[in-house]
Amino acid sequence: MSLETITEKLRQKMQYAAGFRHTVLFDLGEDGFIHIDGSESPPEMTFEDKDAEVTLECSTETLDAILDGSTDPNMAFLMRKLKIRGSMGLAMKLGSLLEG
Repeated sequence: MSLETITEKLRQKMQYAAGFRHTVLFDLGEDGFIHIDGSESPPEMTFEDKDAEVTLECSTETLDAILDGSTDPNMAFLMRKLKIRGSMGLAMKLGSLLEG
């Protein structure tokens, strides 16, 4: 799974999240970063390691599974496949937006 493919899936999901006006960083380890700035319209996405209100750390495989609905974000967190830094409330809100 490439970073570009995951970014495209995120872009598609974010178009339905008009009220999401926050910043999120996906830390995908060696595969890189995806930063989303929801205060922009449409949301701005970059591959930079920028400050964000919440950072989600996981593998590209885990993020892809969350995006296609085969893995529940809450279960990924409980199984320690997903780590959260920053606003837990915002992470919960984001989880419902990302699920398949």
